[in-house]
Amino acid sequence: MSNQKQRESLSSRLGFILLSAGCAIGLGNVWRFPYITGKYGGAVFVLIYLMFLVLLGLPVMVMEFSIGRAGRKNIAGALKTLEPESSRWHCYGYVAVAGNYLLMMFYTVITGWLLYYFISSFTGAFTNLDSNAVSAFFSSVQAQPTLQIGFAWLAILLGFMICGIGLQKGVEKVTKIMMILLLVIMFALAVNSILIPGSSKGLSFYLLPDFSKVLEYGIGEVVFNAMSQAFFTLSIGMGGMAIFGSYIDKKQSLTGESVRVIALDTFVAIMSGLIIFPACFSYGVNPDSGPGLLFVTLPNIFNKMPLGVLWGSLFFLFMSFAAMTTLVAVFENIISYWMDEKHWTRRKATWVNCIAIMILCLPCVFGFNILSGFAPLGQGTSVLDLEDFLISSTIMPLGSLLLVVFCSSKKGWGWNKFLNEADEGDGLKFPSWARFYVKWILPVIILVVFAKGYYDTFSKLF
Repeated sequence: MSNQKQRESLSSRLGFILLSAGCAIGLGNVWRFPYITGKYGGAVFVLIYLMFLVLLGLPVMVMEFSIGRAGRKNIAGALKTLEPESSRWHCYGYVAVAGNYLLMMFYTVITGWLLYYFISSFTGAFTNLDSNAVSAFFSSVQAQPTLQIGFAWLAILLGFMICGIGLQKGVEKVTKIMMILLLVIMFALAVNSILIPGSSKGLSFYLLPDFSKVLEYGIGEVVFNAMSQAFFTLSIGMGGMAIFGSYIDKKQSLTGESVRVIALDTFVAIMSGLIIFPACFSYGVNPDSGPGLLFVTLPNIFNKMPLGVLWGSLFFLFMSFAAMTTLVAVFENIISYWMDEKHWTRRKATWVNCIAIMILCLPCVFGFNILSGFAPLGQGTSVLDLEDFLISSTIMPLGSLLLVVFCSSKKGWGWNKFLNEADEGDGLKFPSWARFYVKWILPVIILVVFAKGYYDTFSKLF
């Protein structure tokens, strides 16, 4: 029996779309997208961002899905299957798998924070706390390694339990439920924020075009930030999309499916802004970016809001679902590697990796307390910042660059084979005329994103 017949598969097209979107949807949609949208001109920024989603994110996602579906394995195995004889493209696959571990070294810790904040909000722990007390609450969480480890391990156990049940009954079924609940809760939160008295100022700041912001920061900076956000929001370049591509049939073309995944990811990002900005402006709170937005700014807003315990609990439940869908998707990618390459059972791959990631998350936890004196990227940085930099500014862009070259070069898989795989099935086809753009222009754009990420990080150190 061939490997293709033995391989597990998803039971539905909806499951594939929601799983892929769940992998892409994460913290960047909530703690970065709304902030930079407001900062760089509202609707003007959104339009530039959408343009780069099509020009940059869409081609790479289609390529990653195509590699997975054609190779019917994880990213390392798929590259090995599709590469020309005696070539070494598959070596990147091992780097991509390592990147998944590295991502989970800090993403599990943040997911643990979200689970703890959901419980704290639900039990009224933030009630009557002033802004300084809420900030101190977050600092106290980071100062307690035992608390952080406990909730990070809870997130890890939940994620691997879902994966351990199986692809269809566990990963697909549970992710479907979480994603549908995420969208329902998000809609309720957005409607509540919009109906708050004074919300119109926040909506104007977020959605109305403000060309003065573009002139203030410069068109170059605005375009680069739109390009970077479009690139990083989709979690491409590390094999996450390849693994779900390997689980689907050839009934639908992959460009059409990619458009649906990107549309869902973008919807969540835009809706996050509709939750955050009306509430921030209604209560006179300056919207922040990064962890401070989720763990300091928003609890302060919910404190001031009627039924704040309810809305705060729903918000952190929504965020927990967003983080858990990413965890489950990445855990499935890791598990599939060991099942494909080492022929482990799903049960063995689940438990061994569960224990491994429980250990690997510890440096991130200790970076806020025991190792707080360690500032790898300059003053004020932590282990988390280093791990995030290695993923966001190194592995993801270089991985995406490699996949683009692999699919467009004769020394790799080749343009024609990629195009045949991407276009097989009903739906939107990948434009064949885009070959020159994909081969010569897209790699330059990715290299610019990579170089700018390194420049921004290391120029601060000198």
